[in-house]
Amino acid sequence: MSLRDVGFYLRARVVGRLLRAANRRRPVAVAAPAPLEAVLAGHDAPLALTRLLEGRDNAGREAAVVRWLEARGVPFTRHAFATFEGRGETFAVDVGTGDRVLVLAAHHDAVPGSPGANDNAASVAVLLHLLGRLARGVPAGLRVRLLFPACEELGYLGARAWVRDHPPSDVVGVLSLELCGVGDALAVWDAEGTTPFLGRVCSALAGLDLRPDDDYHVVGRIPVFGSDHRAFAAAGVPAYGLTVVPRAEAAALRAFVFNPIRSTLNTLIRRPPPFDTYHTSRDSSATLSPAALAAVVTALEAIIVETAAHP
Repeated sequence: MSLRDVGFYLRARVVGRLLRAANRRRPVAVAAPAPLEAVLAGHDAPLALTRLLEGRDNAGREAAVVRWLEARGVPFTRHAFATFEGRGETFAVDVGTGDRVLVLAAHHDAVPGSPGANDNAASVAVLLHLLGRLARGVPAGLRVRLLFPACEELGYLGARAWVRDHPPSDVVGVLSLELCGVGDALAVWDAEGTTPFLGRVCSALAGLDLRPDDDYHVVGRIPVFGSDHRAFAAAGVPAYGLTVVPRAEAAALRAFVFNPIRSTLNTLIRRPPPFDTYHTSRDSSATLSPAALAAVVTALEAIIVETAAHP
């Protein structure tokens, strides 16, 4: 146990109490989750796949990912962990046979009391949908690892445990997907400096005719908020968050996320989209945009091609 681990543990508990207080102030009835068998037999579009996890408790979300992968005969690696901070199981699917690994991560857990649609069932759905598209083949020389960590809401505990037990010496870059279902512009965040991988991400987005500071934004390290990529960044791997935001809210979002004190206090007051439903009982699939989810799939496909093309 390190002081860093203790810090993660304490922060998760403090933030959890603030969020529970916020949910008590504005309670919304949470709908029952969709029958699992119906989702497994249904369409594989990202919005439809969001129902795989939406509204389930974390044990149910974890089990649902396993059921989906097993039902489709997808080989995957299981990584169970248990520490004083919590326990869970992370899943990894490798596609391709290259020596260079691109990690695309989407955590499967949610905060208690939230249906967890945008955070983070939508991102899991994006990767599951992408998996079907990758079956056509991954460019030579590259392996794409779809990683589904547990316990991201506990200071990205699952990703930290994964990196501890799987040193990322072959990983050339990491993107963790968070809040990918609301908005019309992409945001690559925790980009504190230039790296070859960040350059490839930006080149891929530019190749889609996306305009910087309009269709997509690259921003520095965000205080308070974090995600699974930070476990890899701590190990020296170029790693960033990927989120969808409403472009009309760009200025309000910058003010919100770059002021840690205000961000914490606004947990109990007003938050700009997509944070208005973040960690609340209002985070349902009814708030999600199919176009936002499709934009992430398109961006990831372009990033895979660009990463493979530049060893």
